[in-house]
Amino acid sequence: MSETTLENRVARLEKQVAELMQQVLKPPVEKNWRGTIGMFADDPVMREIQEEGRKIREADREQAKRDHS
Repeated sequence: MSETTLENRVARLEKQVAELMQQVLKPPVEKNWRGTIGMFADDPVMREIQEEGRKIREADREQAKRDHS
């Protein structure tokens, strides 16, 4: 097993700390809901999810009609 010198270990740690500090000090990404518009356009899985949701809502409407009749 090769020995690592103290200088090499300190150099590696200093590099890691510098990288971590860059990550921590980055300005926060501004959250903007407009960036999500269209992100699922033409996505077949999302279409399937929307269709299943539509079916559930329609079934709920029908059940509510029967319950109030």
